[in-house]
Amino acid sequence: MEVALFVAFLVSSVIAAEKDPSLLRLSDKKAVEAFIDSAEVVVIGFLESEESRGYKELLAASNRVSSVPAAICSVKEVWADYSVSSDTIILFRKADDHQENLVVSRTKKLDSDGLVKFINTNELRYITEYNQVTAVGLFNSEVKSHLVLFAHSGSKEYVELQERLAALAPEFTGKFLFVLINGAVKSNLKSMNYFGLKSKDLPRVGLYDGNSDMKWLLPEGEITTERVRDFCHSFLRGDLKDVRQAGEEPKTEL
Repeated sequence: MEVALFVAFLVSSVIAAEKDPSLLRLSDKKAVEAFIDSAEVVVIGFLESEESRGYKELLAASNRVSSVPAAICSVKEVWADYSVSSDTIILFRKADDHQENLVVSRTKKLDSDGLVKFINTNELRYITEYNQVTAVGLFNSEVKSHLVLFAHSGSKEYVELQERLAALAPEFTGKFLFVLINGAVKSNLKSMNYFGLKSKDLPRVGLYDGNSDMKWLLPEGEITTERVRDFCHSFLRGDLKDVRQAGEEPKTEL
């Protein structure tokens, strides 16, 4: 009987915990820095308490976007280090060393759906797969130069090249956003046409500079880490300015 009661107590405790989850609490600057450094993209609610507007919504959103760790910091002495003066939810991303602020008091409608959209829209990683949602974050970033990998999902090169470029991307933080465009998706044909590419041409690597509205392709050949690195440095040195641009069609959004 006692064993049965004990088991029942454990089960009820687990159920209660599932019904009343909470966000990780960060108690000082070191904890915040460690959390930001723990993943490519994280979200922190700089909120006064768990009773603050935005906490329950952030908790619900974090449960729906499990790939992005979320936490809360209520220590106001830490807030100033991140230019926070009032309750604010911030998304930190390493791809362009950027923080995207959502000030609670300035947000008329704050719900979990809106926070999920906020996270998904701004969730840029070292190599971000292009789609209609990530496009917003990519083109709103202060980093306007994109290193683009065109490849077919499901091909033997796809995963290998994705991992290879994701490993290279941190070297160019703040200089390039690395973007993966799946050539197997029909809606991406416009991006391929923009670079003058057809399905049979893939995989290929291109570079787009939003500041000058110019674009180039890495010459055909094996897509190695060394060749892509040299391609990026050629752009940074200005060597590509006199190189013929890829494609001939007028600009369209990637």
